[in-house]
Amino acid sequence: MAITTLRRLHEGLSLPDKSGRAILYRYLKPSDDLDEITALLHEAYAPLAAAGMRFVASHQDVSVTRRRTQRGETIVAMDEARIVAIVTLANADRTGGAPFYDRPDVANFGQFAVRPSYQRRGIGSALMNLVEQRAREQGVAVLALDTSEDAAHLIAMYEARGYAFVEHLQWPETNYRSVLLAKPLNEARPD
Repeated sequence: MAITTLRRLHEGLSLPDKSGRAILYRYLKPSDDLDEITALLHEAYAPLAAAGMRFVASHQDVSVTRRRTQRGETIVAMDEARIVAIVTLANADRTGGAPFYDRPDVANFGQFAVRPSYQRRGIGSALMNLVEQRAREQGVAVLALDTSEDAAHLIAMYEARGYAFVEHLQWPETNYRSVLLAKPLNEARPD
């Protein structure tokens, strides 16, 4: 019997980054410091804020971090005792707010951030792989996300992973128009 990603994340999954350093991927625990996670989000989204894009993660407070992590499964990446990255896979029944997101076969992920000093080490890609695998295990047909239409480097990163444009969105809490990108998960993926 295959061990599910769910079980592996509950136990903690150690994967090497590009330098060979062991990074532990696991689910967020009640004992994790949400102040630290909020600071990580602010740090990771600071360049986007400096470019004029008001992502929620660039300025959210701890109560928003808590609420967003409770939308589904939150995975963190740890370097020893330090949280260096985070992503939340929202449950399909908690994904909504736009026509595409309202579909019952669609789940989304967000609050995706890697501490800048840990970027380009494969940690974000590992988190994306885990999120996509968990969505498949949940029976999600399509995984989606939204980002600023002005964040060309982020759009290119997601497109390289197979995400494609679906529609534009305008969220009341942001100062930019978003693009919603989605990826079908039902095709077989080599492990």
